[in-house]
Amino acid sequence: MGKYIRHACGFCALLLAALLANAARVQVVQSHEYDGNPANRRATIARYQQPRGNILVDGRPVTGSVDTGEQLRYERSYLNGPLYAPVTGFSSQTYGTAFLEHAEDGVLSGTDPVLAPLPLWNDVTRGRSRGGDIVTTLNGRAQEAAYRGLAGRKGGVAAIEPATGRILALVTSPSYDPAELSGNNEAVASAWARLNHDPEKPMLNRAVRQTYPPGSTFKVVTAAAALDAGVVTDLDARTDSPDPYRLPGTTTRLTNEGDGCTDASVRDAFEWSCNTVFAKLGVDVGVRDMAGTAQAFGFNDTGVRIPFSVSPSTFDTHVDKAQLALSSIGQYNTRATPLQMAMVAAAVADGGRLRPPYLVERSTRHGGETVSGSGARPGRQVMRPATAARLMELMAGVVEDGTGTNAAIPGALVGGKTGTAQHGLGNSGVPYAWFVSWAQSADAPEPQVAVAVVVEDASADRGEISGGGDAAPIARQVMRAVLGR
Repeated sequence: MGKYIRHACGFCALLLAALLANAARVQVVQSHEYDGNPANRRATIARYQQPRGNILVDGRPVTGSVDTGEQLRYERSYLNGPLYAPVTGFSSQTYGTAFLEHAEDGVLSGTDPVLAPLPLWNDVTRGRSRGGDIVTTLNGRAQEAAYRGLAGRKGGVAAIEPATGRILALVTSPSYDPAELSGNNEAVASAWARLNHDPEKPMLNRAVRQTYPPGSTFKVVTAAAALDAGVVTDLDARTDSPDPYRLPGTTTRLTNEGDGCTDASVRDAFEWSCNTVFAKLGVDVGVRDMAGTAQAFGFNDTGVRIPFSVSPSTFDTHVDKAQLALSSIGQYNTRATPLQMAMVAAAVADGGRLRPPYLVERSTRHGGETVSGSGARPGRQVMRPATAARLMELMAGVVEDGTGTNAAIPGALVGGKTGTAQHGLGNSGVPYAWFVSWAQSADAPEPQVAVAVVVEDASADRGEISGGGDAAPIARQVMRAVLGR
């Protein structure tokens, strides 16, 4: 009898070993195959079994999690959703994630290994850390000022701290409430269809994902190229600039909106936005130096991330002289995002040094312990400091005596440049209104904010839209919010 018992025990041991080997094969060798199987909902269920980490502005969360009591237990909620949608994006159980919710999903969902005190133990147990928080660089008052200023008109606003590259405001209008997309019911599907078919495109992030002809705001870049190349040495010397100006190699004549641009000095041409002077100036500088300066400012850079991607702004490097003339006044193929033009203003304000913009200050565990630091990166010199100083002088003149007086702030030094960009077939579209600027309190050692605003309100009459009239007041409110005035 003992012999049979021993044989039975051995056979059972073999069966047990086979079961353990098969379990190991399934859990170790084939685990990724099962994890990636669409029929396996365990990962999805686990993802929503705990609250998601939060996105913070001024130290306070602008996101949250709602316990639904259902299988996919926690849904995302948003405080002032339309205000912060261009930054947070959405986190949807049906449609995935966007913007910071996507770029920082590992921290927010708790799957990033940096959140685990013992990462190897989490790998073995397939455990999940509590979602961490993302601390943004945003200034809540500046964000609100930009949103109120746009007041539902189509457009975008970006504001940067010149000395660091911290993004202080990132606003787009019209906007939407990301909470409408959080769950997985019929209402979410209906909201998704409505938002995607809305002709006003509320889900389009116009501050970083839409490019526009920058119009006369690009004259800041043209002036920088001309000063650095030595084409301009005296801001007050009269230029050889006819009005109208015949584009080289064509019979097309370029004109100005106002009078007094014939042979105007660079200072006067900048303050009153003379197209003829700057078109000819761009041709005198040449394609190589114009393109080099534009690219130094960030044009044609396809790798900008803040941490989500930014649509590249463009300056055409393969143009004839007529096309170069138009490119130099922000037309032809020249296109820019509001963020890019805020970067231009910030470089002027920081002595010619451009700090890459970033939106995330740090990531923390749920309890507040920092796990990764600032997104700040080293800056680069994009023009000579002396050139930047002269551009600050020119931009201050625009606000003091030129087309940008609506941006003036008592007790602060403000510089700016207006722009009215033509577009559409035969320039028949309503012009886009631009304003780029920087501001410095009287008691501050350096400028504290650089802003770019674009307004593209198709309901406005053509004669009523302008950079000084429509965009400058918005920039003024954003700058006042940052300066505390």
